Amino acid sequence: MTLISAVAALVPRDVDTGTPAHLAPRWLRVVEEHIVEVGDGPPPSTPDVVVDDGVLAPGFLDVHCHGGGGASFSEGAEVAATARAAHRVAGTTTMLASLVTEPLDVLAEQLETLRPLVASGELAGVHLEGPWLSPRHRGAHDPEHLVPPEPAALERLLGTGLVRMVTLAPELDGGLDAIRRVVAAGATAAIGHTDASYECSGRALDAGATAGTHLFNAMAGLHHREPGPAAALLERPEAFIELIADGVHVHPAMLRLAFAQHPERFVLVSDAMAAAAAADGAYRLGGLDVQVRDGVARLIDAEGRAGAIAGSTLTIAGAVRHAVREASVPPAQALAAATENPARMVGLDEVGRLAPGMRADLVHLDEDLAVRAVMHRGAWL
Repeated sequence: MTLISAVAALVPRDVDTGTPAHLAPRWLRVVEEHIVEVGDGPPPSTPDVVVDDGVLAPGFLDVHCHGGGGASFSEGAEVAATARAAHRVAGTTTMLASLVTEPLDVLAEQLETLRPLVASGELAGVHLEGPWLSPRHRGAHDPEHLVPPEPAALERLLGTGLVRMVTLAPELDGGLDAIRRVVAAGATAAIGHTDASYECSGRALDAGATAGTHLFNAMAGLHHREPGPAAALLERPEAFIELIADGVHVHPAMLRLAFAQHPERFVLVSDAMAAAAAADGAYRLGGLDVQVRDGVARLIDAEGRAGAIAGSTLTIAGAVRHAVREASVPPAQALAAATENPARMVGLDEVGRLAPGMRADLVHLDEDLAVRAVMHRGAWL
């Protein structure tokens, strides 16, 4: 049993009173892998651990990540474990493995290689980002393998029981039916890599989509006569919205504008590829070549020229720090967007909050929001 006292901890949003997430003095008691008791103010007895500076937060969640530490989630369980470990020491204690567009047989094989990590709890599931995406907004996805969603393909991949989230373009033939099928399988359907109109995006939300993949990126931008998917997502209260806060994907002003709407719906994601927590250099994302220079990942064409952004080299801790320092997002809002909001987005009810019954995953951040210590399942790393 461990009693922890923090001068500032993230207090989760209270849905009954409407009180938003905020920072306040708090103590918590950990027994084995879980938080069993939480209270406000001074602890009831002498604490075993005192966090007397910075912030104590739940372990971060990343629901959109392709790899890290030089490894990709598409390269098999052993390599995927390397990526998982690289993000864990950076404070991300729960994550989905995101897979990019590949042929159906390849995706099915990749899913099976990740099954041991999902079964053991190392991964909370898999996010399929493709192959059901718009060729016009494909980003770093191989156009040769982009296809409309066919029922047989959906059944094959969703039937593995490993998929927790699917990003798709609802304007594709069968797109709305695909959203209904994803939701029926118990996964989160997200609008992304899409050329959908505002009206089509609204129909997708009506069909059961409850998330938007990396808002503003790989979709039509906001326009006063053609508002597009971004406006549809921003105005719908049931929609969670991903944002990549790395200073490359989204300008700080747009981060501020988005968070000012409904902060309880925003989710910070890394969209990281293998170069996260690793060195610059040449990498692969799916079947495509990527060059990372100064921490920015871009596709490389046959002539060696840099093109579209190919994911990021971000960690969630870095996203929180950027949102607060560069976009002036209040710290509690940024931390909630890295913890309880993503947990609600993909239906994880044992992580994301400092509350009784939650898994004892914790991050101690210093005054500059840099990670100082990480607890995973009740043990400090």
